[in-house]
Amino acid sequence: MSTLVQVSILPKQQEDLSYILELGLTKAKLYKKDIKDWRIRKRSIDARRAPVKLNLQLEFWHKNEDITHIPPFIPQQVKDKEAIAIIGAGPAGLYAALRALEVGLKPVLFERGKDVRARRRDLATINKEHIVDPDSNYCFGEGGAGTYSDGKLYTRSKKRGNVLKSLEWFVHFGADAEILVDAHPHIGTNKLPKIITTMREAIIAAGGEVHFNSKLTNLKIEHSSIVAIEINNTHWHSFDNVVLATGHSARDIFYLLHKHSIKIEAKPFAIGVRVEHQQELIDAIQYHGDADNPYLPPASYGLVEQVDGLGVYSFCMCPGGIIAPCATAQEEVVTNGWSPSKRNNPYANSGIVVSVSPEDLPNYIKGDPFVCLDFQKKVEKDCWEAAGKTQRVPAQRMIDFVEGRVSEHFPKTSYQPGIVSADLNNVLPPFLTKRLRIAFKAFGKKMKGYYTNEAVLHAPESRTSSPISIPRNTETLEHIEVSGLYPCGEGAGYAGGIISAAIDGINCVDAIATKKGI
Repeated sequence: MSTLVQVSILPKQQEDLSYILELGLTKAKLYKKDIKDWRIRKRSIDARRAPVKLNLQLEFWHKNEDITHIPPFIPQQVKDKEAIAIIGAGPAGLYAALRALEVGLKPVLFERGKDVRARRRDLATINKEHIVDPDSNYCFGEGGAGTYSDGKLYTRSKKRGNVLKSLEWFVHFGADAEILVDAHPHIGTNKLPKIITTMREAIIAAGGEVHFNSKLTNLKIEHSSIVAIEINNTHWHSFDNVVLATGHSARDIFYLLHKHSIKIEAKPFAIGVRVEHQQELIDAIQYHGDADNPYLPPASYGLVEQVDGLGVYSFCMCPGGIIAPCATAQEEVVTNGWSPSKRNNPYANSGIVVSVSPEDLPNYIKGDPFVCLDFQKKVEKDCWEAAGKTQRVPAQRMIDFVEGRVSEHFPKTSYQPGIVSADLNNVLPPFLTKRLRIAFKAFGKKMKGYYTNEAVLHAPESRTSSPISIPRNTETLEHIEVSGLYPCGEGAGYAGGIISAAIDGINCVDAIATKKGI
């Protein structure tokens, strides 16, 4: 068995591999002659106090041991194998398709949006002309919301084997192997499209199918089992196993399921604003004044506060990032954040959101599956109206928001469609703004300098997770009422990011394979 040891070094020592090796050998009580090879297995930043350090986990293989390597991705040729339908080409759908190739099932993937190259033109149209294509935007299209939402690969999932497999597949399809080492791995929005394209090409080369501009519009269910799906209101396709990986913003899917009396449920989610600071300020705060250290990456942060029984916390923090318009319909505005691989933009942004349960909402009706979705839609439309019915967003400086003043002017923002000055206290629901005001002051005490009027709030941050869950059997992963229908990923309420969605896609295909005795 290999030997694992933990060591700490200064950031400037991270490229001195000889020093790291000697430090690790001393810690492990080994000599060079005792080992066959070694590697840095995990790396994380410890910025709790000055000086900032890097914590490394080192792995040593002894002379008589086999060195572990990344297992190759080996697809089967599935052109003539039994087919399964996968609805949605986000992380859950793509990984479901890749897993299908491994186990010998033919994935037929239907994506309502366009491929990544064609999708870029629609994103430019949102930013420049404020026109939203409801089927091709930051949420819909090849790669799903994950393609243009930073590419952070951190997950709290405890299923380490599947986490490692998911990361290794990213490396196989072109990601830097450093994502296997970093504690909070990140690919970058600029690199994800090529990786996703390579995944699609592998699916097609192995006999699978990928269909763009192909929207699920109806289902055929007989004797409580799925038997066919309709695409684009015209073509029916027979399938007895359907992986429903449509993402947290495919609201039409929720209405479709409800029309067929397929059980869906309201679920807790979170909603708030996206906050932007200068990155150099966050670096100075987090690195204890050592913001110019060339060996340190742009700093991130994580904040949480309990306010009147509800959690207020940072979400999808993007160092060196950009705020993007993520609406999926014309009469709404939505913000999210992303970073390029180098995280070298001058701004840091993060969602600051309030946890919301169905029972917390003023429109709560027991048993109504749409109570959270209706609330989410109202907030997004109210913000759209407050910003002049465009893709600009209502905005306010942080201290002005807390003290109830309309901001007269703003520092430059990364949000390309633009901002409109508004008192967010009059735009967002009072139970949200009250908690946000208290939380921002509390965050300023936890991070000295965070509470500043140089920070700008952009509203709303509303697509943190799906406001609806699609209940499934915990063992078979099928819908509790419809055999052959596999609710999957973020849209069904079973994931919270790229890696957890990918894992759920793998798990759903494994469940299908088990049912078929593969």
